[in-house]
Amino acid sequence: MYEQKPWLKFYQHVPHTIDYPRVTMYEALKQTADQNPDSIAYDFLGYTSNYRQFMMEIDQCADALAALGLKKDDRITISMPTSPQGIICFYAANKLGAVSSMIHPLSTTKEIEFYLNVAKSRFALTLDAFYAKFKDVKNSTPLETLILARIPDYLNLFKKIGFNLTKGRKIPKVPQDPMVRWWAELMKGKYAQAPQVQMDTDDLAVILYSGGTTGVPKGIMLSNMNFISEGMQVSEWGKLNGADSILAILPIFHGFGLGVCVNACFMGGGKSILVPQFTPETVADIISSQKPSFVIGVPTLFDALSRSPKMQKADLSCLRATFCGADSLPCTVKERFEEMVKKQGGNVQLLEGYGLTEAVTAIMAMPIGHYREGSIGVPFPDMLAKIVLLGTTDEAPIGEEGEICISGPAVMMGYLGEPQETADTLKKHADGRIWLHTGDIGTMDQDGFFYFKLRQKRMIKSSGMNVYPAQVEDILYKHPKVRDACVIGVPDEAQVQAVKGFVVLKNADEANPETEKELINYCREHLIKWSCPRSIEFRNDLPKTLVGKVAFNVLEKEEIVRLKKEGKYSGS
Repeated sequence: MYEQKPWLKFYQHVPHTIDYPRVTMYEALKQTADQNPDSIAYDFLGYTSNYRQFMMEIDQCADALAALGLKKDDRITISMPTSPQGIICFYAANKLGAVSSMIHPLSTTKEIEFYLNVAKSRFALTLDAFYAKFKDVKNSTPLETLILARIPDYLNLFKKIGFNLTKGRKIPKVPQDPMVRWWAELMKGKYAQAPQVQMDTDDLAVILYSGGTTGVPKGIMLSNMNFISEGMQVSEWGKLNGADSILAILPIFHGFGLGVCVNACFMGGGKSILVPQFTPETVADIISSQKPSFVIGVPTLFDALSRSPKMQKADLSCLRATFCGADSLPCTVKERFEEMVKKQGGNVQLLEGYGLTEAVTAIMAMPIGHYREGSIGVPFPDMLAKIVLLGTTDEAPIGEEGEICISGPAVMMGYLGEPQETADTLKKHADGRIWLHTGDIGTMDQDGFFYFKLRQKRMIKSSGMNVYPAQVEDILYKHPKVRDACVIGVPDEAQVQAVKGFVVLKNADEANPETEKELINYCREHLIKWSCPRSIEFRNDLPKTLVGKVAFNVLEKEEIVRLKKEGKYSGS
């Protein structure tokens, strides 16, 4: 069925295929800059840089890095919030043929040690506030040179003073250290001009990391072509041009933030509005002042925005499209956000998309102006997708559940140092193509629209029946007392797994046995018996992953610890 690509008839003005330049990310960005030298490339809290200036900043950074000894195939760990230093360094390293290993700036000392060792990074870039963590692991990692940036590096005088008087005062002074180089000084220095290194479009360019929900995070190896193709696909999907801007709220250590909100924006010549730290109030202010065309995020972000009093006063007529990915979008979150936008002069649907870091990020989405309930949309140009029967490479009949598999130019090179994991995930099918087995369960309808059900690992087996947590969560979200919900399977002797709900109420005072009973009965009115929660635990908030998704695996681990204490768990 995928061979027929039934989804192409919904492409409207999107090309069926794209001619990708066989170049590096640096060269692809340079092509954009040559065509749009005076368009604004990025905006960081009021500091702007056009594409001409952006390329000069990248070239200066590349000269400085080369002078420090960074060369082809070296690894540099970038541990930065969404900021100019992070993205300038990202493209500068690429110019030199080096590989950027992107990690969360709030990583713990132990995590930093792991990331530096697994990537074999001799160089790292981070904020001055995190100096001590890198210093602590210097002797147990390959780290030789630590570049320190400061948030005020790109702030105007007024904002610099404000930062230094508040957050800046709390940052410990960095002592004299021969390992340290300061970003601001490097960007002013005079160096020999670093030539652009010969690098193939299919060479390793970036290492991103999986969420590590199964234990140790896996390094995901991505090439120049992976990033260029995914960026151009997103750009064509949204018809991005120099008049457009994307709100880059998502972090750059994550494929969604780096691939869509930054790189795809640059592929289309748009403006990336860099937001180093998310709060609904900050974002409401930025939307009011910057008027972005696109807002892209995860469900918890849109939920927070629709509850923000400031957003309810902002002019939202600027929005051309909003996309949500990385987690299932509850209907109530979608409806509440769309309603708020409409009240504030906008007219957009919150459209779902789908992707995974193993393919940079988004590789399918709902066509703009189209909507199908529950669908994550159709594949982007040049990306193929199909549903295969679980545990096989055979395509499933239309409408039948199976594993989502994808193929195309955005699919990763493999997992860093994990040949077996790579072989288990990237498989050659009978058509001769390499297909990425996503571990996600879904279906496809006859028009080629895909529907995500859940991560295979999230499936709950209760009394021999399959239970979909997202389906149960969606019902809980619809109850007027519920603010947030997560459903997991808890080990149970009689049922193998019992369905348990974790709920954050709008009014915490109502957390009592009567409300628990009310919610369970509500589920019974809307769901088949075995899908209903056996119990509900009330929480003040739910644990979140680094990108704001509900961390269901944390709740699962907590339940196992509880059952062990009660002597009710015999598993390993």
